[in-house]
Amino acid sequence: MPSTKSSTILSSEPIVEDCEENTQLPSGAIPAADTLRGWLVVAGAFIYFMMSIGCVNSYGVYNQEYQINEFPHVPSSTLAWIGTMQFGTIGFLAVGSGILVERFDARWVGGVGTIIAGTGLLAASACTTPTQLVVTQGIIFGIGGSGLVVVAMSLPLQWMDKYRPLAAGIAVAGSSIGGLWMSFATRAMVSRLGRQWALRITGLLLIAVCGAATPLMKRRIHVPPRDKIIDYTVLGNAKFVILFLFGIVGMAGYYLPYAYMPSFSVVVLHQEPSWGAVISAILNVGSFFGRIITGTLAGSIGSTNALLLSTFLAVLSILGLWLPFKNLAVLAVAAFLFGSSSGSIVSLVPVVTATLFGIKRLPSILGLILISYSFGMLLGSPVGGRLLDVYGHGTNYMPLLIYSGAVYAVGLVLFIILRWSMSNDIRQII
Repeated sequence: MPSTKSSTILSSEPIVEDCEENTQLPSGAIPAADTLRGWLVVAGAFIYFMMSIGCVNSYGVYNQEYQINEFPHVPSSTLAWIGTMQFGTIGFLAVGSGILVERFDARWVGGVGTIIAGTGLLAASACTTPTQLVVTQGIIFGIGGSGLVVVAMSLPLQWMDKYRPLAAGIAVAGSSIGGLWMSFATRAMVSRLGRQWALRITGLLLIAVCGAATPLMKRRIHVPPRDKIIDYTVLGNAKFVILFLFGIVGMAGYYLPYAYMPSFSVVVLHQEPSWGAVISAILNVGSFFGRIITGTLAGSIGSTNALLLSTFLAVLSILGLWLPFKNLAVLAVAAFLFGSSSGSIVSLVPVVTATLFGIKRLPSILGLILISYSFGMLLGSPVGGRLLDVYGHGTNYMPLLIYSGAVYAVGLVLFIILRWSMSNDIRQII
């Protein structure tokens, strides 16, 4: 493939040639892309993301409640496992969910996931110890959330070609909207009704809303039963390995601001507890606009270039703003910039994956990528919480901030290597 000033690499054709999944698809065997049916799938994916990752993104409000009021003598690193196991379980089970989406009706996968995720939150409302919350609010919710996320992440990419980056951005922006209104709603419910009723109401709402969206989630491509359950050839591809490592370090830094910026505003800046919800909301507002903007920008400069730019801005928001300043206004700016830039790790990594490996086996390949997110989560909030407890004594966030910025900086270096391996022409749209 040429690498010239005017050359482009579009998402409609995979650029990696040595993976089994790149078998040509018969054009008459699948519905047309970029149709109204596809946009309905995007709408359903938006709702799935809003209720699943929205719960994860708003966990900072619960973490603040647990850390300050309910379990003040429990180490931050222990409480961090609740939020960590939410997304960690989603990622570790994503390969299995991806296989189910490829082999069976995605609507069944989403429907069962809806019931399990909602049940996890309902069960958490009866819990009285951090260990019980790790199992219910963390693991059980994550089991159901895995089905929701894989369906929502892969189906819009199947149904879209020309508008794939924008569709991915719109779908994943649902997590930002969910995190936004859930942050305020959860804070209000916890203050007025208590943590238990906040979980019950959220669980019932998740079941109702995602249940209504499930009929929209019809897959476009069916993987024949004779095909391998998992295409292991991708594991030996250097670009996949780099993308996998990027997922680990990128996700390690991704949820630290979501988990600790709200409590930072209260513990370090001595603001009212309600400011925790405000900071969480700012993160999600930035994430919403960032995902739409980067999705649109990716159509002009390429999804890989857009993700590289976003990763740089995320590093800047942590090391250039949050770390050196103890000021509420600067924290708000850092939260908005981090939210708007870091959200692309969820919305654009799937697009880059489709660019590299095609869409036929995308659900299971994305499942493998989501495993890297789970490893990243294990290196994220628990390690950050441990640094806060041991070296920051619960009040000095400096070690946590340095760690968050450092792991994101490593991710930036890895993605530069991936971009260079795809093309050494910095002007190329890819």
